[in-house]
Amino acid sequence: MMRPSLLTADAPSMADSLPSINFGFDDLRDRMARFTEKFDTFIATGRRQVLEERNRFRINVAELQEDQRLRKKEIETLAQKSSSHAQAVEKEAAETAEMHAAIASITQQRDARAQHRDRIRSEIASTKKQVAQRVTAQQEYAKEVDAHAQSNGPELDFWQSYLGMRIEGVGMADRLKFVFSCVDERNWEREAWFELDMGRSDYQVVNVKPKVEPEGVERCLQRLNEHRDLGHFLKAMRGLIVAVMK
Repeated sequence: MMRPSLLTADAPSMADSLPSINFGFDDLRDRMARFTEKFDTFIATGRRQVLEERNRFRINVAELQEDQRLRKKEIETLAQKSSSHAQAVEKEAAETAEMHAAIASITQQRDARAQHRDRIRSEIASTKKQVAQRVTAQQEYAKEVDAHAQSNGPELDFWQSYLGMRIEGVGMADRLKFVFSCVDERNWEREAWFELDMGRSDYQVVNVKPKVEPEGVERCLQRLNEHRDLGHFLKAMRGLIVAVMK
């Protein structure tokens, strides 16, 4: 029997003569579909996570900006409070310095017043002492005057009665004015006088009319201060005045 020709239609195909191979396309397709689904899920999940993270980032950025704004506002508030506090401290320091200056001034015034008070007290004590000494001296002088008055009284009466002399006050303590008449032979009514200051231990003639020799007055005063002889003094002074009127 003859084998059929390979070129005829009835001849078997070479593909039919090859061994059957199963490449698993269906399985690969399923695996690719599952992979695509998982990949899409991963992409969607990643995108959602990215969106969520971006939203959280934006929220965090907004919160940070708000926090920064609040911190900036707090810093400005603290700066204002610090400036106000610095001004208050400066004002308080100025007031404290002014208070210390006022206290120092008051202390100085108090010390000055205390010194003035002590000085016044010292002056008062000194014045009291001087007054006491003067009272004692006046008492002694009064005793001396009384003694002289007792011895010179009759002679003064003679001078006043027969020689035209009178004694006047001059409005000052411890000063007397002795007025003489009948000293000018040409005019018996003409008067002459002198003032005797008895406020010191040594008497002084302060005024004389008419003017007489100063040396003569000094001699008369020297004897008066040594002996306290008023009668002799009046005679000597009258003699000086009569000599000038001749």
